[in-house]
Amino acid sequence: MTVTASLRTDPDRPYDVIVCGAGHAGCEAALAATRIGADVLLLTGNLDTIAQMSCNPAIGGQAKGQIVREIDALGGEMALNTDFTAIQFKLLNTSKGPAVQAPRAQCDKKAYQSRMKHVLEQNQNLTIFQALVEGLVTKHAVCKGVKTSLGLTFYGKTVIVTTGTFLRALMHVGKNQSEGGRLGDHVAKGLSSDFLKHGIELGRFKTGTPPRLLGHTIDFDKTEVQEGDKEPTRFAFYDTRTNEETFHVEHNSRWFHVEPPYSAPEPNQITCRVTRTNQKTADIIRKNLHLSPLYKGNIVGTGPRYCPSIEDKIVRFAEKEGHQIYLEPEGLNTDEWYVNGLSTSLPFDIQNEVVHSIKGLEKAVIIRPAYAVEYDYAHPTQLSRTLESQKIGSLFFAGQINGTSGYEEAAAQGLIAGANAALQATSQKAITIGRDLGYVGVLIDDLVTKGTTEPYRMFTSRAEHRLLFNHGSSELRYLNIIEGFSLQSETRKTAIRKKSQQIQKWLSCLNNEKAQGNDSFADQIRKDQSVDNFPHDFQCLNQELKDEIFYRIKYEGYLLRELKSIRKLKDSEKVKIPPSFSYENIPGLKTECAEKLTMVRPETLGQASRIAGVDPSAISVLMIMIKKESDHSSKAK
Repeated sequence: MTVTASLRTDPDRPYDVIVCGAGHAGCEAALAATRIGADVLLLTGNLDTIAQMSCNPAIGGQAKGQIVREIDALGGEMALNTDFTAIQFKLLNTSKGPAVQAPRAQCDKKAYQSRMKHVLEQNQNLTIFQALVEGLVTKHAVCKGVKTSLGLTFYGKTVIVTTGTFLRALMHVGKNQSEGGRLGDHVAKGLSSDFLKHGIELGRFKTGTPPRLLGHTIDFDKTEVQEGDKEPTRFAFYDTRTNEETFHVEHNSRWFHVEPPYSAPEPNQITCRVTRTNQKTADIIRKNLHLSPLYKGNIVGTGPRYCPSIEDKIVRFAEKEGHQIYLEPEGLNTDEWYVNGLSTSLPFDIQNEVVHSIKGLEKAVIIRPAYAVEYDYAHPTQLSRTLESQKIGSLFFAGQINGTSGYEEAAAQGLIAGANAALQATSQKAITIGRDLGYVGVLIDDLVTKGTTEPYRMFTSRAEHRLLFNHGSSELRYLNIIEGFSLQSETRKTAIRKKSQQIQKWLSCLNNEKAQGNDSFADQIRKDQSVDNFPHDFQCLNQELKDEIFYRIKYEGYLLRELKSIRKLKDSEKVKIPPSFSYENIPGLKTECAEKLTMVRPETLGQASRIAGVDPSAISVLMIMIKKESDHSSKAK
């Protein structure tokens, strides 16, 4: 096999794709681009923090777990990396319907990093290099490469920016301020000024993280035990993978040795713990609110509403006697514990008081302080649905720079941006994911159409077709996308196709075969009656396949209603809006609507209808004008 990876600065030999940043977005972007067949350069300010879990070392959760399974369906690495490094699995929302049940896993932080780094190192189309990107190389509003802090310039046909929280980043612990996007790490300054120079509008967001504690100083006897699931719900799909695809790093690396019989990795299940804040905690925080940079006005960035600091919780929910605090280990080979629910930017001495007021933490030792970080983000409405900038050609954005929050949202954007950058560089058609396909489509459509005024986090409620988005169906929903691109191996594509055919075969069989009396097997499933005489071949199917069949039968009426709604949506998505279409001086179109349409530049009438402030009457006017322009163009030809 020819090794194509090489470090070069020759403008006559540009990389197909340059990825700036190696967080969760950058890793997936680089890997997706290589799967398309591109020659990729991945630049990072620090090789030791590739795939760093800056906050909680957990993957998945409500809607986020579904995103990770969709990433896996599209050939991404996050699901496998989670399964191989998880130390506790939990399926959330088990008391609710399967559509909103979501897998979550606590990972070994260092193991997650080191395995993902090794995945990148083993990729023969990928060059990794430690250098901080400080500026863009552009020509005629097209990105041609990047400048680095080492004085080296790298050239690429496309560039992806995945800088996370590092753009002009400022960290706060009380009145103490220091530059950096993560405690102990660097800050990226030059890129922001380059973006502004090219007309890319920036905003300011903030995020935060809680203190880390030394485990043996916690009195665990005073806390509640939170066990993992005995039967783990994994993130990757193994029934459509070969052993080579499952253990691709472990097989190919000289450091790993996997012997048959091959099987999915068994998790080292650990226990997490739960405690609560109390009135004493609240009193300490209220007394010291004037010392919080958030309440003093030192932080100007908007924080995540759905992941507030403990100061915010105490102020906004004053009537509550306490708030749950989850104590989660950061790995198997460390005694460092993450205090989930205690994010703060209060001074360190006050952090100590707050921690010691909580049951079980009276003598706990903080080994890393909590802090808040402010950073620049680029308004995502300046992107097309491929995640390419509308201001600078061949420049793509993914991750927290687009105003999102969370590893999963970042990884999903990275995968799509990486694939599209590679497709553009190799002169192939782009991938666009509709919001009818899954949470990845909802995420991207929300960002580029509606934008965000706070760090965007995915929830099931954001998806109007969420009944179709149960996590077990991800591969099947994305089958048409998978078929059209090289993100998956041919063997896996074939396996997914066969899986889809099997499901259709058994749906027909169970709907038509009689189980008892006049009832078919499907009738009994819909009536929640126990069925113990299924055909033998059906009983031999794996449980995941049976669960998907049961789901489709039990919720058939609801799913058909969702599919009918999607067909209506697709009609409006078929009406393309020409890139050069002018919204100015259109009779009957309000100025406010024209301004929003000009800013977002929707690609279809369906996308235009989802822009906040664009009402149905404006869509009717647009439909007439688009048809008129189309007819005029046809006559001119």
